[in-house]
This record gives sequence, structure tokens and C-alpha cells, in this order.
Amino acid sequence: MRIRCKPWAKPELEACPFYIPDPTAYQGRWDTCFPKKQPLRLELGCGKGGFIAQEAPANPDKNYVAIDIKNEMLVLAKRKLEQAYAEKNMPLDNVRICISNIMYLLNNFSETDRIDRIYINFCNPWSHNKHKKRRLTHPRQLVQYRMLLDGDLWFKTDDDGLFEESLGYFHQAGFRIRTMTRDLHSQPELCYFETEHEKMFDEMGKTIKFLIAEPDPAVPAETLMGLLKLSRKECCT
Repeated sequence: MRIRCKPWAKPELEACPFYIPDPTAYQGRWDTCFPKKQPLRLELGCGKGGFIAQEAPANPDKNYVAIDIKNEMLVLAKRKLEQAYAEKNMPLDNVRICISNIMYLLNNFSETDRIDRIYINFCNPWSHNKHKKRRLTHPRQLVQYRMLLDGDLWFKTDDDGLFEESLGYFHQAGFRIRTMTRDLHSQPELCYFETEHEKMFDEMGKTIKFLIAEPDPAVPAETLMGLLKLSRKECCT
């Protein structure tokens, strides 16, 4: 889906106190851009902010960075966050938002920026073979997350092909699957904050696939370094 250009989006973001205009400037020191040093969580591809505007105010003891690649999407997330915190009469001090190409995540974060949890909600499935390396769950992406992650990664999708292939991707990138279901809404104990896409796909009768993955300590460090080198090489192609 093509997003229409909104000339007002960038100026509105630049005037926002919780917007990070240059995320590379915080590489290795993300804890300094929050008032409190707390566990750091990322949402990769936050879109219009339907998830982060629920998740972040519900967990004031965590810090969040929400990333998207489009000003036009991120500005809507900014507005939803402002509304959500205003409704709860809470200070909006545990969220930062930024524009970034997630393919190059390690340009913005270093191994000293330890991540407690990563959320990937309904990312583009990139179904054509020649585009699959753009997936946020492709091994060359997962290995970047693996280098930063102390906790776990939560992944939701409606796309059967993406989900089934991602199960293999996680294994290749040194993760193990801790929790997995191909029908999330049949297991309410696993459900958490819904996104706009989740509600839409559920109404269409599509089942929601979900997993929680964590770094596998049995994978040798040498294997991870080899995967990381390959990831950096592929990101340049």
C-alpha cells in the first residue's frame, strides 16, 4: 500500500519532544535519552502506533523505542501516544520514536544497548522470493537482534507463508522457540494488546500466528559472528 506524502508530518515530528531525529547519535547510550534507567524494549515497524500506544503506558517501568521508516506513519503513532498518555494523565517519558531503516539496525544500536524485548507485529510478508531478504524475520535481520537481545522476541502475523518460513529463520539465527501457536485467539492466555491489523484480520476470519523466541545459549559465539558478518554483507546488496 502506497502512503501519501504528508508535508506536515516531518515538521510535526521535529517539534515532538520524544522524537529522536538522529538515532545513530544514541548508539551505545540509549539509556541516556530517558529520565529513568529501565529495561529497554523495541517495536520494529510500529506503523500507526496502535500497539505501542497501549503497551508503553501500561508498563511505565520499561523504556520503549518505536521505529518506523515513514514520517507519515510515525506521526500518527506520535499522536496516538500523546492521546493515550493524556487519557491516563501520565507523563510521556518512557517512549522515544524514530525513523530508521531496520535493515541497518546495528547502525543505531550497539551491543552495549541491551534489549529486554523486541516486538514485531504484522510486518510486510514480502512473499516474492527475490524480496524475502527484506523480511524483518529473515536470518540476516534476526542475527542483528540476537546480538543485542538479553530477553525475548514476540512475533505476530496473519501470513501463513511468512510464519512457517520464519520458524526456520529463527533456528538459523541462533534462536529457540519458547512459545508458539498458529491460532492466537483460541488461546486467550497468550493474547495481549491488539494492533489495528490484528483486529482487521480477525474480522476477516484469518487466524493470527504468534511466537515467542529467545536466544539459544547452545549456539556457539563463532556461529553468531559468522552470521553477523554475512548479515552486514547482505545488507549492502
